Amino acid sequence: MTTKLKGFVINKYALALHTTTPELGLAISDFAGETRSQIWNLGRDLSSLLHQYLIEFVKPQTWADLSFIAVAKGPGGFTGTRIGVVTARTLGQQLDIPVFAISTLAAIAWSEAGKSPNPKTIAVEMPAQRGQIFAGIYKFESDVSQLRVCLSDRVLTPEAWQEILANWHTNSQLIQAQSGLAATVTSILELANLDWQEGKYPNWSEALPYYGQHPVEV
Repeated sequence: MTTKLKGFVINKYALALHTTTPELGLAISDFAGETRSQIWNLGRDLSSLLHQYLIEFVKPQTWADLSFIAVAKGPGGFTGTRIGVVTARTLGQQLDIPVFAISTLAAIAWSEAGKSPNPKTIAVEMPAQRGQIFAGIYKFESDVSQLRVCLSDRVLTPEAWQEILANWHTNSQLIQAQSGLAATVTSILELANLDWQEGKYPNWSEALPYYGQHPVEV
């Protein structure tokens, strides 16, 4: 993306964070040929090391170079998801730029759609707590290069999910997401950019995590 200022063209960047698992995923792009991303398996140290890795990763760009922030909002681990969203909200507030909170499952579907020349409807499932699963269904619309939500993210029993799939009106490709989710941080960035290109400008306060379940059984 570019911004014109007094005859000059300035490349503006966007930053994405993925912290819904013990892995940290960061990506930055100007959507004009320069994109870089990196994944770290930080485990329990994610919360204490996130800011350090973030500061180093952004270089040589500066915070002033950013036009928006994108963050994986979940579903995923409670603590990691919360840390990522809080960090993105703080950056958005301090920099006065929009924050796009993107579904973890949508990012998986977008990543999978890019691997197929004729992507089908994509059903994504991911293990949740207490024997349940997170699930959502998406469809890639190639004519407009967008991802349409067919079934919004929700928590289901395996039996209920199987019933939905069995009765779904179109054939779907089932993706079982279990590990390596931080690698879809570039998809988080790309999906946010689609919204940005449509003129959406969500305030940082609108970025909310999606937990789906309470972290402890009540």
